[in-house]
Amino acid sequence: MSIYEKFTKDVGIIGITNLIVPLKGLILLPIIIKTLGASGYGIWVQVLVTLGLINPIADLTLSYTFVRFFAGVKDKKEIQEGFFSILITIFCWSSFIALILFSLASPIANVLFNDANAIEIVKLTALIVPFSTINTPLLFFFRTYRQMKTFSALTLLQNFGEMAAIAYFVLSGFGVFGAVISILIVRIFMDLVMLDIIRSQIGIKIPKFSNIQSYLKFGMPLIPSQLSSWIVNSSDRYIIVFFMGIASVGIYSAAYSIGSIITMFAAPLGFVLVPALSKSYDEGKIEEVKNLLAYSLKYLLMLAIPSAFGLSILAKPILQIMTTPEFVTHGCLIVPFVALSMVLFCIYGVVAQVIALVKKTRITGTVWVIAGLANLGLNIIFVPKIGILGAAITTLIAFGIATAITAYYSSKYLTFDLNWLFILKSIAASVIMCIIIWYINPIQLLDVLLWIGIGAGIYAAILFLLKGFTREELKFFRELFRV
Repeated sequence: MSIYEKFTKDVGIIGITNLIVPLKGLILLPIIIKTLGASGYGIWVQVLVTLGLINPIADLTLSYTFVRFFAGVKDKKEIQEGFFSILITIFCWSSFIALILFSLASPIANVLFNDANAIEIVKLTALIVPFSTINTPLLFFFRTYRQMKTFSALTLLQNFGEMAAIAYFVLSGFGVFGAVISILIVRIFMDLVMLDIIRSQIGIKIPKFSNIQSYLKFGMPLIPSQLSSWIVNSSDRYIIVFFMGIASVGIYSAAYSIGSIITMFAAPLGFVLVPALSKSYDEGKIEEVKNLLAYSLKYLLMLAIPSAFGLSILAKPILQIMTTPEFVTHGCLIVPFVALSMVLFCIYGVVAQVIALVKKTRITGTVWVIAGLANLGLNIIFVPKIGILGAAITTLIAFGIATAITAYYSSKYLTFDLNWLFILKSIAASVIMCIIIWYINPIQLLDVLLWIGIGAGIYAAILFLLKGFTREELKFFRELFRV
């Protein structure tokens, strides 16, 4: 089996997982909104956003470092030393951060939730931090060694476990507190399960931390980029709650969740692409690296572009089905901006791999600092003037800045075929698909689901007629599905 076939099959396995995992958010969205309202959903979102802020600080980006350094390592003792030194470092550091968060629960509740009664929610969030943080390196172990079936099974078990627990506690009247405690219970359980599987593969060793300095040297320059990425993705919730209140956070976040469904296409590609590229690059197979990058971008945009168009045209009926009337008026304006932002993020996810391969991680950090500061400044200006729509517009601007600068610098180290003709064909097919859906104007749930499927078929047929794929690519996919 060639590396391209192996790569595509790995993407397919993770891709199926990432098509299923978003069901968690889509199912929980109406459950939480229709049970707890916009304010309750806003508090829930703030918990997730806060965990997202803490994670890169607590993780020290050592999880990604393990993938980059150990994708080609086969010596068990070397793997033991590297993995457990990283895992223990992350757990100790994240526990210290959790202690600070717990001790500052009262002021944090006032600032982040605009609600002094949210102290218990903050304390519970603090307890989640160390177990949520080590969840990443444990999962990344399977990603690093391309055990994609195991990775997918564990990901599905965790997400559906959280979904079931959250739905049960919320519908049983435990509110946001019940939803948060569900995350704590499930992630502790999953951490233990994954640790036991890893123990069965490489054993357990008390590390000497001999190379931890090298890992930190590689990973820590990425922390500003992770934090700045969080600022671009999530800081607008804090600005919105300050100027407009927690209910507006709920409305904005519901629309943002729908628009960002597109990232489910980027997630599997990113997980498989990093170890595959690292291995090929370290072995000096530069043409193979270029082909993987070009191949990845083409098939990522093949899915992301029509999805952005489709979500934009169906934003209103989707919000009407999944939320309450207070979410629809402003929410349907948010979705197109977020969807386009996520297409740019997909492009960034591919071109940024070049920066990581040449280990110029300071560039990535600088890029996201610039984008993050631009996003934060523009949010402070726009949100008070035009509300949550301003937050959506600044998100698009910030992602545009990050993608453009990253593409410029990555081209200095390695260039690959961007296939602009295919992109134009994809946009053309998407526009025709949207015109047909707009004319039909589906409203009911079954009609919307039906036309999502029909729209996908229309897009694929037009793209085929426009010769968006080569004969070799079509032959490859026929063989792939036959296998």
